[in-house]
Amino acid sequence: MQVVSISSLKGGVGKTSVTTGLASAALAAGIPTLVVDLDPHADASTALGVQPSDKLDIGRMLKNPRKARLPENVVPSGWTSRVAPNGSAPAVLDVAVGSAYTGVYDRPDLGKRDLRRLSAVLAGTDKYQLVLVDCPPSLNGLTRMAWSASTKVALVAEPGLFSVAGTERTMRAIQLFRQEFAPNLTPAGIVANRVRTGSSEHAFRLAEMQSMFGDLLLAPHIPEQANWQQIQGAAHSIHHWPGDSAKSAAALFDTLLANLMSTGRANRSRVNR
Repeated sequence: MQVVSISSLKGGVGKTSVTTGLASAALAAGIPTLVVDLDPHADASTALGVQPSDKLDIGRMLKNPRKARLPENVVPSGWTSRVAPNGSAPAVLDVAVGSAYTGVYDRPDLGKRDLRRLSAVLAGTDKYQLVLVDCPPSLNGLTRMAWSASTKVALVAEPGLFSVAGTERTMRAIQLFRQEFAPNLTPAGIVANRVRTGSSEHAFRLAEMQSMFGDLLLAPHIPEQANWQQIQGAAHSIHHWPGDSAKSAAALFDTLLANLMSTGRANRSRVNR
């Protein structure tokens, strides 16, 4: 089971959009996947078409992780109802639903015991090949809790000055965190998101990111998608939205997911330099 944290230091870079795009690609590929919505805003849960239920949200599972019973409290994404059966096992895309309650743990002073809460929750299942953790846009307790539970961290950045600078700081934070808490954590790489074709500023920043991060800058880059808010507002996956632009974006996420899952020790050694 690969556990991948989707993180960013800066808000507004489309981290949740990347998380849901990867989830859509995993669903299309038939990869049993769990999305953990660790952001207190719970936007990923909304985009994934989660219906209200009486099951525990992720915040309440974190409160008592050893009794959380994750398999009993995850909720299927509404996207799965649009996947046509093909005679094989049913498609699996589950959600550990987000809530404002997780904000209790989004503090800078969490101890080692608290940082292991998500790891303890995830230890209750072996159903999934992939777990995507949508982290809040900060380096406080929730993000560090996610990193403690993860095998990989993928950073999301726009090709802009402040986002690139924030990504560099986050890479240093990952290195320090690995040294102290998670020696097996691998930096999966950096996703350049909301890239505007024809923008000289974006072209310059992408070249800067390539120079700064080398192979850690993942391919392909994700272009700005004019209808993303419409797709998310309708609680659809990118793979089931009509139109050529959605098909093109879906293909990019297919490739990005494959590249993300194949990253390994080479990136771990690079970030230590």
